[in-house]
Amino acid sequence: MAGAAGERYYDLAMRGTLSRRGFLSLTAAAAAPVQAAAGDKSVVSLVTGNDRRKNIYNALLEIDDQIRPALKRKKYVLIKPNCVAVKNQLGSTHADALRGILDYLAPRFKGPVVIAESSRDDTWDAYENFHYNQVASEYRGLKVKLVDLNEEERYETFEILDRNVHMSQVRLAARLMDPGAFVLGSAILKSHDAVVATLSVKNLVMAAPLHSSRKSADKWHDKSKYHAGFRQIHMNLLLTAKKLRPFWGATVIDGYEGMEGDGPINGTPVASRLAIASADFVAADRVGVEVMGVNPEWPGYLNYCARAGLGQYDLARIELRGGVAPAAVRKTYRLHKSIDRQLEWMKPLQNRT
Repeated sequence: MAGAAGERYYDLAMRGTLSRRGFLSLTAAAAAPVQAAAGDKSVVSLVTGNDRRKNIYNALLEIDDQIRPALKRKKYVLIKPNCVAVKNQLGSTHADALRGILDYLAPRFKGPVVIAESSRDDTWDAYENFHYNQVASEYRGLKVKLVDLNEEERYETFEILDRNVHMSQVRLAARLMDPGAFVLGSAILKSHDAVVATLSVKNLVMAAPLHSSRKSADKWHDKSKYHAGFRQIHMNLLLTAKKLRPFWGATVIDGYEGMEGDGPINGTPVASRLAIASADFVAADRVGVEVMGVNPEWPGYLNYCARAGLGQYDLARIELRGGVAPAAVRKTYRLHKSIDRQLEWMKPLQNRT
């Protein structure tokens, strides 16, 4: 029922024929309990240690057999860091996390490598503040290049939901849909002010919507359109994830120092001292919420993605590597103060028509 509802929702939304009544019925179906997805187990690595860089490297090494075959078929690697906060290091991918990824790639890939982000502010401020330029210079053999997706100004148009459950057009970064790129996400364990927790899936999805470049006279900002309400944002993340998923290669989640409380920017640190990696972004996030002590039913977009067949969310169908059980390293993260409102997506809407 839930999976069929997700497919039907997507089809109606993309044809622009989703009515308010249809939205009510489909969101009610989507709030049903998660059913175990069919198919083989997804592989996720979970490693711990007191060195961020080594943790990232070791997490990727554990899933080398999952990455290497796809990596050989690609022209370049696109590393997508999380730079939502251009000044706050805790809320952004650390340079040593990038080093851990590049350490893994160096003996396995001849380059080039592109580090690409579309910060909600100025991406180059993040690159400079977090010393990404220095990282790029350390790996000359990989031909590392830094790219601001906003300034690149290459996009495809797409449609998501606005506050009135009407379709609204957004511009998505074309580079994230390049079949020649092996897209490797570099996410962080963080609480969130709208969707409970932000990890791999949201890191890649929210890289896609762009804002106007500095040289453009016409000012616009499509990232803000995703925050159309505590219900709509989950659906918008699902719609965009379904568009982007065929182009995703692998993800690593840096949990050396996660963020709790008022994430994804103004939270406080949690010393989790771990890293997670997988070629299945949904499965990686399932392990991520587990180690954060977050109820896995609460992040709506992850449940929707699982029901739409974008990844495995049933912990029993995830093969864990690294010799660490999630329960052994779990630290219960304090969630954002708006958590009660965030969970409104789970409740049925009142149909006033």
